[in-house]
Amino acid sequence: MEYVYAALLLHAAGKEITEENVKAVLEAAGIEVNEARVKALVAALEGVDIEEAVSKAAFAAPAVAAAPAAAPAEGAAEAEEKKEEEEEEEAKEEEALEGLGALFG
Repeated sequence: MEYVYAALLLHAAGKEITEENVKAVLEAAGIEVNEARVKALVAALEGVDIEEAVSKAAFAAPAVAAAPAAAPAEGAAEAEEKKEEEEEEEAKEEEALEGLGALFG
């Protein structure tokens, strides 16, 4: 996933997404670079309109509102139930965001 993040960071900075640039971003973050993955990512992104792909992925991801903190008067069972609901929402959000990774190889 960090390879996709590197490409998105380069795109946001207005830099060209090249093997050298992706490698530099990853190294700057302290990530051990896999040359084959870098080459595959750059090749997969050739001709891809990243703005369009990101906007489509943003519409596909459900909006997750932050759950309010449990009030001190609530029982332990209610707090546990809210915690489980939050974990389910986070899992759903992660699944939706994984689809974004599929767009970039």
